[in-house]
Amino acid sequence: MKIAVCDDEVRGRERIRTLLEKEFSQAQTCEFDSGMKLIQSVEEGYRPDIVLLDIAMEGMDGMETARRLKETTDALLIFVTGVKEQVFQAFDVGAFHYLMKPVDQDKMTDVLKRAVQEVEKRKGAPRYLLVKAEGSHYRIPADDILYAENNGRKVILHTKDGCLEYYERMNHLEEVLGDGFYRCHRGYLVALSAISGYDRDSITVNGGDRIYLAKQKYGEFVKRYCRFLKE
Repeated sequence: MKIAVCDDEVRGRERIRTLLEKEFSQAQTCEFDSGMKLIQSVEEGYRPDIVLLDIAMEGMDGMETARRLKETTDALLIFVTGVKEQVFQAFDVGAFHYLMKPVDQDKMTDVLKRAVQEVEKRKGAPRYLLVKAEGSHYRIPADDILYAENNGRKVILHTKDGCLEYYERMNHLEEVLGDGFYRCHRGYLVALSAISGYDRDSITVNGGDRIYLAKQKYGEFVKRYCRFLKE
């Protein structure tokens, strides 16, 4: 579970971090001191499941940040504010809930538990890719995908039933498929559930195919894969 905390006040971030460490220590938490930095991180590929977002920030405020986030992610938004009147604005951008400052431990725990349940419910729904290849349309279950391979302007989708090549950007495919897949190399996106082994240079998937594992990603990959196995 990825949780982003965005607040331009150090004390506000520290308070939320302390509360998260007590009740949600297994979550991956990233902190941002401005809406712009959060948006830039998302544009570079970061995909939070839940965002705790201060409304009253200098520069890009929480409302504008939320609108920008809605364009690229389906993260659940929980607004944090010290002004009651701002709460009504939160629901204009489809906020999941809100928290009043100073944030109360019990209240935050309750709201976040419900948010986590909602995220897990969404992720548990069957997912499919609608792919157009060679003039035909195919409905591919995400669970059938072993890995994707970049091939110029196209992607080769390796599935349990064979391969499909179609026009797609790897960055977009990575976003659509979400946390169950890992970008192990610039040219490869692998399903974590399909991995049968790995070493420092490559990953082996079910069926025997070996794909590249970028050396600089080895440490990150091992942590991500171990976390996936525990989940």
